Amino acid sequence: MSPTGMSKSTSIPFSSAQRLVFTFLLALLIMVASVLSSDTAMPTQNMSHKERTELREEARDMFYHAYRAYMENAYPADELMPLSCKGRYRGVTPSRGDMDDILGNFSMTLVDTLDTLVLLGDFTEFEHAVKLVIRDVQFDSDIIVSVFETNIRMVGGLLSAHILSEYLQKQVDVMHWYKGELLEMARELGYRLLPAFNTSTGIPHARVNLRNGMKDPMLKKSRETCTACAGTILLEFAALSRLTGDPIFEVRAHAAMDALWKLRHRGSDLMGTVLNVHSGDWVRRDSGVGAGIDSYYEYLFKSYVLLGDDKYLARFNRHYNAVMKYVSEGPMLLDVLMHRPHAKSRNFMDSLLAFWPGLQVLSGDLKPAVQTHEMLYQVMQMHKLIPEAFTVDFQIHWGQHHLRPEFIESTYFLYRATGDHHYLQVGKRALKTLQQYAKVSCGYAAVNDVRTGKHEDRMDSFVLSETFKYLFLLFSEPQDLIINVDEFVFTTEAHLLPLSIAQLGNATFSFRQSDEHNVLDFMRTCPSSNKLFPEKVRKPLRNFITGSCPRTSSGKRLSALDFQASNADHLRAVYDMGITMVSVGDRSQGKVRLFHSFYNAKSHEEGEMGLQFMQEMLELTKIQSMNQLAQLQAVAYATDEKLQDWTALMAGPSHFSPELIGEQFVEGDVILANPLRACGEKLNQVEDGADDARGKVLVAERGDCTFVSKARLAQKAGAVALIVCDNVPGSSGETQPMFAMSGDGTDDVLIPVVFMYNVEFNKLAAVMKRREHPLRVRIMQMVEFKRWQLAKEGRQNGTTASAQKPDREL
Repeated sequence: MSPTGMSKSTSIPFSSAQRLVFTFLLALLIMVASVLSSDTAMPTQNMSHKERTELREEARDMFYHAYRAYMENAYPADELMPLSCKGRYRGVTPSRGDMDDILGNFSMTLVDTLDTLVLLGDFTEFEHAVKLVIRDVQFDSDIIVSVFETNIRMVGGLLSAHILSEYLQKQVDVMHWYKGELLEMARELGYRLLPAFNTSTGIPHARVNLRNGMKDPMLKKSRETCTACAGTILLEFAALSRLTGDPIFEVRAHAAMDALWKLRHRGSDLMGTVLNVHSGDWVRRDSGVGAGIDSYYEYLFKSYVLLGDDKYLARFNRHYNAVMKYVSEGPMLLDVLMHRPHAKSRNFMDSLLAFWPGLQVLSGDLKPAVQTHEMLYQVMQMHKLIPEAFTVDFQIHWGQHHLRPEFIESTYFLYRATGDHHYLQVGKRALKTLQQYAKVSCGYAAVNDVRTGKHEDRMDSFVLSETFKYLFLLFSEPQDLIINVDEFVFTTEAHLLPLSIAQLGNATFSFRQSDEHNVLDFMRTCPSSNKLFPEKVRKPLRNFITGSCPRTSSGKRLSALDFQASNADHLRAVYDMGITMVSVGDRSQGKVRLFHSFYNAKSHEEGEMGLQFMQEMLELTKIQSMNQLAQLQAVAYATDEKLQDWTALMAGPSHFSPELIGEQFVEGDVILANPLRACGEKLNQVEDGADDARGKVLVAERGDCTFVSKARLAQKAGAVALIVCDNVPGSSGETQPMFAMSGDGTDDVLIPVVFMYNVEFNKLAAVMKRREHPLRVRIMQMVEFKRWQLAKEGRQNGTTASAQKPDREL
């Protein structure tokens, strides 16, 4: 039977040609590892078989602790809420804004987890779970979902489970009742995603309605998507086409990849992160390997491995060379602007870049993979868990930890490539850390801030489909597994697609195009094996984080006025001047002290520059302190019934709301937002009107969505002002620098918005709790409040003062 007419229960023979391609890459890596290991004895103590087995079983237990918590307390919901110990349903549980686009009320965690059960050898539970999915999961819902997330988690999960179901039928003699139902479900879901591809460029929209396609009124203004969102579809859609014989999915996915390739910057070969799906114009030109672009690179290389199409290897290598030229700085990977690749666009790295060493291993470039992985390992040791983002000096930028799998994934591939037991020890530490900081009675909870260890009521499906899967694989021997994983490609969600997919190509699939450079020009995927022994590569980096950063010549002298802490080049320039920054007190407070030493300067000339820089910084600090005092906001309230005695709590301003200046103020009864984090579509919708936000000063907690999103929702609800309180326990304006909240460049917020740290808010909350009636507050400039207080005291003492009680309400 031809591939087009192939039935869904047809066996999948492994392609000898395709196996040869992938085996060749693996053989090169094994050859490199053997050459390296013969150089000298392993400096890392080998892990005993007994300990490795114990860790494998502990990883298995971790999976089942989370899996059973989900099945017993959340199924058929999409996710488990581990602190509430209940399921998260779209439209039922409080909205988290755009984050909930991953939810489709289609039992996502179970579908995402199916193939992990097979790797664990639990065929009985796998069969039971497949029956549940077939019986309970349906896609005809009036719900808007993320095309990217639905594809990698749901379509990928269904396809992998289908492939493994047929494998078990033949190899283990189970599931004889199975007739390809999961493949049919994947086909149906694929068709529900296809309307998103109806764009002038062929690049899909970011979101689609499962029932109504792009006809949903909420999608009329859909314009933008990220590079990874559009470029992480081909593996699943190609497999879907080749298993069903329906070419439309692969045709659309190839077209999207071709369209993205044409949008690269021709001078740098870099891609941006956000683009307009209709015009192809770049909206965000930041280029790196982290969030928004990560899995695009991954799917270029893996599309070559899975489908055997040379053009994807050529494209990957063009991008890879550009990344290593412009983005890579030693072990660090810092975003640049695609059109100005020598200009850094931000001074922090996000945790999603942890996948990059694993991809480098697969492509054969071991040395930089070892270096970047070692840097990430040191970040983990420094903060216990890798924070969601960290700065170039390895301090915390975003403190969350969502139990992501990328670091463990790279650890697994580095161990497979090198056989170095150091990576088993790294995996052990990662496992034990998760046990210590993330395990709760009902599964595993994300960490809201690695500094405090506070949990978040969140357990993403990838914890079961990827994090625990890679931990189990890391500590497993080949003979422990029912399948040979070398005959499969792992998708970005760690779903398994067999290399034999390439053999199922249809004659109507004619995708070969001649790119500008012949693929043979880019077959340099494996470096020289000389001196690539992993320990030798890691050793110079052992104190990388606690030591120095790479030095580069700064050229023109950097002045204190021009200095930007977000500019990596500026940070290196001051280091070359002999200036070091030392954290003062708790790192979470963000305070640093500058020290200058001629001895540490790169040259005598730069040492002189450093001295001048320090003098300028002292003067600038004085000026900034005065400016910050002028910008500081006050949330004031009366402490007596006669409104004679007032007190004020410190608050910070925002860049996107009206500025309260001079005698201007805003006043109203203060109430809590409902939901507290003010994310979603509606706020304080109560029938009796008791918590109606109209005319009130609303208080919302930081987190889950942007500051400006909260402000827009509060304004829509009729609030006269918004106070955003910090979600980090113990944070205080007395110990931490106040900042101005940033927006998105749109001036549509017309109500004042201020930020209050946790300690100050707790004082306000305590007063609110003691009052029988709502507490009335005034928001104004702190300097104006102090001026008013001084004037009032002067009047009480019989003296005259020019300042009057502010009476100019905004």
